Amino acid sequence: MGKSLVIVESPAKAKTINRFLGDGFVVRASMGHVRDLPKDELGVDLEGNFEPTYVKLSSRKKVLSGLKKLAGEADLVYLATDLDREGEAIAWHLIEALGIPHERARRVTFNEITKRAITKAFKNPGELSLDKFNAQQARRILDRIVGYKLSPLLWQKFKRGLSAGRVQSVATRMVVDREREIENFKQEEYWVIKCFVHPDNRDGEKFWITLVRQDEEDWKPHAEQEAQDVLESLKSSRLEVSEFTAEDVNHYSFPPFTTSTLQQGASYRMKFPAKKTMKIAQQLYEGINLGDKGRRGLITYHRTDSVRVSWGAVAMAREYIGEQYGEKYLPKKGRMHRQRPGAQAAHEAIRPTSMRYEPEDIKTHLSRDQYQIYQMIWQRFVSSQMVPAVYSERVVQVRAGKYALEGKSRTLEFDGHSRVSGFVKDVMEPVLPGMETGEKLILDDTEHEQKFTKPPARYTEGSLVKELEKEGIGRPSTYATIITTIQDRKYVEKKRVSLFATNVGKVVTDKLVQFFPKIMSLKFTSGIEEKLDEVEEAKTDWHEVLQNFYTTFQENMVKAKKEMVPNGESQETGEVCDKCGKPMAIRFKGKDAFLGCTGYPECRNSRPIDGPREKKPVIETDLKCDKCGAPMVIREGRYGRFVACS
Repeated sequence: MGKSLVIVESPAKAKTINRFLGDGFVVRASMGHVRDLPKDELGVDLEGNFEPTYVKLSSRKKVLSGLKKLAGEADLVYLATDLDREGEAIAWHLIEALGIPHERARRVTFNEITKRAITKAFKNPGELSLDKFNAQQARRILDRIVGYKLSPLLWQKFKRGLSAGRVQSVATRMVVDREREIENFKQEEYWVIKCFVHPDNRDGEKFWITLVRQDEEDWKPHAEQEAQDVLESLKSSRLEVSEFTAEDVNHYSFPPFTTSTLQQGASYRMKFPAKKTMKIAQQLYEGINLGDKGRRGLITYHRTDSVRVSWGAVAMAREYIGEQYGEKYLPKKGRMHRQRPGAQAAHEAIRPTSMRYEPEDIKTHLSRDQYQIYQMIWQRFVSSQMVPAVYSERVVQVRAGKYALEGKSRTLEFDGHSRVSGFVKDVMEPVLPGMETGEKLILDDTEHEQKFTKPPARYTEGSLVKELEKEGIGRPSTYATIITTIQDRKYVEKKRVSLFATNVGKVVTDKLVQFFPKIMSLKFTSGIEEKLDEVEEAKTDWHEVLQNFYTTFQENMVKAKKEMVPNGESQETGEVCDKCGKPMAIRFKGKDAFLGCTGYPECRNSRPIDGPREKKPVIETDLKCDKCGAPMVIREGRYGRFVACS
């Protein structure tokens, strides 16, 4: 028999797999997708049941030529592309592009690139999944229809270069909506009241309690005079313990990483963009050269929404924990974490492939970024199989006339999983003394502090990924692409770690929401994702999903072409120039959008598209300017609060 051909996506993956297969196999890389819809036309027959037209990618011509020659000489062709929809689609397109008879094609999938997993996969090859391919194909066609139809509409109505996407435009809307929440936020003043007390006849046991309620309702003073009145009342009131509790509380470990939580963790801890995190995870999955240990795949497949791990992996972790930390860190049995509704339970979470390659031991073979991501995955997986950390929590409720105050303390009694995870809940000290209900407390001191409510925080890449997953927008393989695309289009820009909606992003989003309300709704987009899952599970026909979407989309398109007023026409805003009285219209310049006078160039008046910026209150401080000695004040700018000279 001749040699069998094994096709994977990347050269790095090919190198790692090649080590585990014998001389009877030739392993080659396709370099990703080899076919796609054409660039210069829609490539979808909208009247013919949405049948697509695929063309070979010109950049893969040489690769396909080499693969076709090898496939012709091979007795069998193994498609070893990734186990998700995208990998399945690449496998199907390879068969079509290379003209491989289906009886000579075999599909192999594996969750990790280790000798054990590769050997098992090649001993039990399967068939290609048409349902999984159709789910990917339906997504690709949906995205093509929206992008191909909507982008020219935006060019015609506004300016060339604008674009729209089925999922990306909804993600942009989320950032725009958050921006509007921040812009419309009304800051409110409140005061925090604290009392320094001790139990009667126990002067050495002092602690702080904080005002939390008035007349049984959660409450804080909203003006300084109110705060002063409360303080006077507390000084003349009897402070009495109404309830005291002391208990040990378990804090359980987090489950192993999914794609979403890995991106969130890397964003929070290292400020990594989602795209960078996925690139590094890909390298760790496909294999790293560990010197005399050879090339090794260090983590399992990194595109997953499942927290499940195999029982073999659980046993591997438990053996390691017992040896390294002792039996007291091991629960009585292995832990299986609760899945998120809708997660692909057949997949595994992201975890190390072996306990032999501890992060510190292989650090010299990894780049700094690779080490940080690998260490995060390692710690999260090991700690997920450890006993909970135990905290001693004490809470006292105090009654003072119509006011209620509360004091808390929390101390770590046993580190448990935090020995590895490093996650320790806030420790609140000093430890509250034991108290009895009805016990009198003596007031030693008071403290009051002015504070202001804060607007919702802007999204970071990590928190936007979290929200996308929560709303069911996109899937693990698409999060990084979504966030990268909305920044590349200049609809969203990142400053430091925060995501800001640009004026162009706001204008385009507003128009799309106005004329494509259903397509731009989070619920509808989430529903499409659920339908694609049903296609993969053979519960729904992909043509039906496309037809239902296209019917709504086409109705919106007809209305938008007719009623959406082109840029530059006065009806666009209904506002007039305060200098010459002519209509104002939306204008674009680069990534910015603004209102400009239609009398340009005679009148060059312009103003922000959202109207004049509301002046934020200036807060006085006790600080002095180190240059002129004038008082410093707290001001509110676009990027948050800052201290400035008055």
